Amino acid sequence: MDSSLPNQPKEILWQMLQNALDAFVVIDTASTVIAWTRGAETLFGWTEREAVGQTVGCLIIPPDLRQAHTQGMRRYLETGQTALLGKRIEIHGQHKDKRIFPVELSITPITIDGRQYFSAALRDITERQQKEHALREADRQKDEFLAMLAHELRNPLAPISAAAELLRMARLDEERVKRSSEVIARQAQHMVQLIDDLLDVSRVTRGLIQIEKSRLALAPLLSDAIEQVRQLIEQREHRLQVHIPPRPLHVQGNHTRLVQVFANLLANAARYTPNGGEISLEVKVDGSQAEVRVTDNGAGISADLLPRIFDLFVQGARRPDRTEGGLGLGLALVKKLVELHGGSVRGESEGTDRGSTFTVRLPLVQSAPAPAQSQHRADGTAVERERPCVLIVDDNLDAAQMLAMLLESQGYTVLTATSASAALDLAVLERPGVLLLDIGLPGMDGYALAREIRQRSELSGAVLIAVTGYGRPNDVARAREAGFDHHLLKPVAIPALLSLLESVHGRRDTDGPAPSG
Repeated sequence: MDSSLPNQPKEILWQMLQNALDAFVVIDTASTVIAWTRGAETLFGWTEREAVGQTVGCLIIPPDLRQAHTQGMRRYLETGQTALLGKRIEIHGQHKDKRIFPVELSITPITIDGRQYFSAALRDITERQQKEHALREADRQKDEFLAMLAHELRNPLAPISAAAELLRMARLDEERVKRSSEVIARQAQHMVQLIDDLLDVSRVTRGLIQIEKSRLALAPLLSDAIEQVRQLIEQREHRLQVHIPPRPLHVQGNHTRLVQVFANLLANAARYTPNGGEISLEVKVDGSQAEVRVTDNGAGISADLLPRIFDLFVQGARRPDRTEGGLGLGLALVKKLVELHGGSVRGESEGTDRGSTFTVRLPLVQSAPAPAQSQHRADGTAVERERPCVLIVDDNLDAAQMLAMLLESQGYTVLTATSASAALDLAVLERPGVLLLDIGLPGMDGYALAREIRQRSELSGAVLIAVTGYGRPNDVARAREAGFDHHLLKPVAIPALLSLLESVHGRRDTDGPAPSG
């Protein structure tokens, strides 16, 4: 193969420059353009014919930089000193249409036939600067978020620690014990909510949440959401107006997640509305869509913030005491969850201190079938259903005993075991209707225990509920494969657990064992 170079290496180099992605411009000591590549035409808009012979300052240097260019050239020619040669610098260039944009510039002096010239390589760095700005903004938001997270987590720890210390003293009357317990429960729930929000946002943004949907009545769902934030609304003496059409409306979705959506919007309205303000929840039908609007007359949203209100970690201005707002996760989570339900959400505001409105649109479905009727005796009186016996299996004795006490206060017969072997013996002996199984048991874990229970014919009707700190989608799938009917995350939301047990209770009376799911 002939590896010799062509006879015109200068022509080769010139063609390389002409086809380079960067722009190349050559000027003489009078700043007159001598050479102008196709890259320069693309970058600055001037053709080679238009540019060659013109002063470079008039073509591509913004007016406010032209004097500095002239002085720098004169200083170099007189003293040989310059701060620009041999370096890459970021500066602004000017397009033919007068548009100013950032460029990266490097200048190299060259000598041809005893005459001095300057070769400038330039590239548009608009996109790079935008990405750098976005990274800096993300880093700033991350730092602010971590500071808020630390603050939000420390806040509930203070009353929890104080209440726990009071209880440890064991010299409290019944009323103070009750108040201390309520403080611990309330603040612990606040911490759980923070952690759940963090985990939810992480899972949703990575596409790891799977929504199990069913036909849901919209009115009861909204009532549950109102109930979750009622205490906050009452504390701040807000006037809440609710307008829901009298005819039943149904959507296809996940009850827990949709309650989370509307409770979040209502809580957001309450936090950013001054004491004594007004909040409204209104439902309208727009064709095949249900439109739920949450409106307040509170702090409002500034025009610059409104386009980013559903982005992660984005919040309005907060006072130093941080009495308003949370971690900047709620609206991002609302948007993701609504979209997972095939809906949309938008935020509107006329500006700061002029209130805001958030509108959720969800597809409507046909009305739900009539609910099953309660069982009655021959004389027409309702049958009092016997609550199932519950077996709690958890190697954390304190956790097992506290949960047992709570369920016993609700009328359940409760057994506890701290190991898989003890649980099996108790289950075979007592035949509990429901088993709450921890997954992380020593020796035989909860998955293996569930499989063992499913192999026992005498326990075939038992309902298995996983109570665990493992909540990823593959953890839920693994629990189902092991034979669990339901999956609850620790610490268990007690209203959700009681509601689940009540539904199990009802199905056992009417349909036999609860179905898997």
